[in-house]
Amino acid sequence: MKKGFDSEKYLEEQSKFILERVNNFDKLYLEFGGKLIYDMHAKRVLPGFDENVKIKLLQKLKDKLEVIICFYAGDIERNKIRGDFGISYDMDVLKLIDDLRGNGLEINSVVITRYENQPAATVFINKLDQMGIKVYKHSPTKGYPTEVDTIVSDEGYGQNPYIETTKPIVVVTAPGPGSGKLATCLSQLYHENKQGRKAGYSKFETFPVWNMPLKHPLNIAYEAATVDLKDVNMVDPFHLETYGEITVNYNRDVETFPVLKRIIEKITGTESMYQSPTDMGVNRIAFGITDDEVIKEASRQEIIRRYFKTGCEYKKGLCDLDTYNHAKMIMEELELKPNHRIVVDPARAYSKSLSEKYGLDTAVPTMALALHNGDIVTGKNNQVMDAAAACILNALKKYTGISDEMHLLSPAILNPIIKLKTESLGDKTALLDLEEVLIALSISAAFNPIAQVALDALESIRECQAHTTVIMHSNNEATLRNLGIDFTSDPQFSSTSLFYGN
Repeated sequence: MKKGFDSEKYLEEQSKFILERVNNFDKLYLEFGGKLIYDMHAKRVLPGFDENVKIKLLQKLKDKLEVIICFYAGDIERNKIRGDFGISYDMDVLKLIDDLRGNGLEINSVVITRYENQPAATVFINKLDQMGIKVYKHSPTKGYPTEVDTIVSDEGYGQNPYIETTKPIVVVTAPGPGSGKLATCLSQLYHENKQGRKAGYSKFETFPVWNMPLKHPLNIAYEAATVDLKDVNMVDPFHLETYGEITVNYNRDVETFPVLKRIIEKITGTESMYQSPTDMGVNRIAFGITDDEVIKEASRQEIIRRYFKTGCEYKKGLCDLDTYNHAKMIMEELELKPNHRIVVDPARAYSKSLSEKYGLDTAVPTMALALHNGDIVTGKNNQVMDAAAACILNALKKYTGISDEMHLLSPAILNPIIKLKTESLGDKTALLDLEEVLIALSISAAFNPIAQVALDALESIRECQAHTTVIMHSNNEATLRNLGIDFTSDPQFSSTSLFYGN
C-alpha cells in the first residue's frame, strides 16, 4: 500500500506542541492513551506511520520527562489479554518497562489502581518489588465521580500516596484502557498543589482525530477498534459552544468533561484553562497525513479486519452479541463487505473446492496470502502441517521462484519432530504449526541452499495480508504477528474437538 503519512513531520510538530503546553506549568502530567510502543493500529490505518514514533517522541524529550505506568488491579485478577501480542496485561507491564528502559527512558514507578487487596494483584506487587520496581497502591477514589468536595479532599485523592517526581513532564501510561491513568494524574495534581507547585494535566490520545471529520474512515476505524469499550465518536459540544468550531472526541471524554473541569478547578482554586475535552488534548497526528485517499482505504481495510476479529471473539465467547452487531453496523455504515478484503474470497473458494473434491460437509481449513505484487498463494491442512504453515511455505516459494514441486523440508527432519511432538510430549495434534515448520526450515537451511533462499525471503512477506477459513490456534497467531503479517479468520472452529482442535 502507498504511504499516506509522514512520521518525521508528525514527530517535529508533536514535540513542539507538547513543549508549548509544558510552558504553562511547573510540571505537566501527560496522560498517554493508546499504545505507547508498537502501535500497530495506527500503523495499519496510517500507512507510513512508524509504530514506535511515540517512543521517538519521548526520546526527544527524555531529559525533561519520566514515566509512571498504571495498572488496574481488576485486570490482573481477570488475567486480561492484550490482543495484538497475545500476552496478559501484567506481562505487558514488564515488557513495557523493558522496552522503555531499552530506549533510554526513565521509569519512575508502577501504580496499581483501585487496589483492594486482590490476591493476584498482591502477588504481582510482590513480584515487582523483588525486581526492584517502585510500586504505589491507589484505592478507589471515594465519591467519584459526583461528589467533587469528597474527591478533592484527604478522603479522596488525599488517601493515595504521593508519587515523588522530579521532571517537568510526567508521562502516565498503561497497557490498556480503564487502567486508572486519569485518576493517577488528578491524584498527583492534588498533592502537587497542596505542596504549592503549579501542576497541570493534558491528554495525549491518538484517536479519534479531533481535527478530522466525524465520519472520516480513520475515525470510524477507531470505533471499530473499540467496540468492546462501547466508544462512540461525537462532535465535542463544549468546543462547538465555546469556539464555534467542529471537533471530534469520543463519548467517555465528553461525558466526564464537566466533572473533570470542576475537579481541576477545585484542586487548583482557579478557573481551568480548558473549556472543552479537545482543549485538553495535545495530539497533532493529522498534521502528518500526506495522502488522505490512502488513509481512507487503509482505514476501510482496518474496519473489515476488526469485523473479523470481533466475530472470532464472539465465537470464542470473549465478547457479547451486541459488540459483534456493533462491528457489523460499522461495516454497513461504510457499505463494506467481508470480501472487500482481497484474501477472503481466494481462501473461501479454495476451501469450498477441497470440500467438494473430498465430499465433505465441513470447510477444509485453508489460508490465502497476498504478496506485495498482488499474487495470491494458498495453503491447506495436509498430513504433515496446518494451513498457515503450508501457505507461508508456498508464499516463500512463490516469492523466490522455487518450483512448487520442490520439497524444502526433508522427512528426515520432519518425522523426528512429529514423533517428539506426539509421542514424547503427548500432543494430540500431529500437524506441525507455523513456528515448528519454520524451525524445521531453518535446520534444513544448514545443508540445503534452496531452503536457505526460502528462509532469507521471510522479511519480504512482512506486512502481507492473509485470511484463514477457520479460527487459528493462538501459537499460529503469535507467529504471524512476529512475521508482521496482518491476518483475519472466519469465525469457525477448525474441528469439533473442544480442546485439541481449538
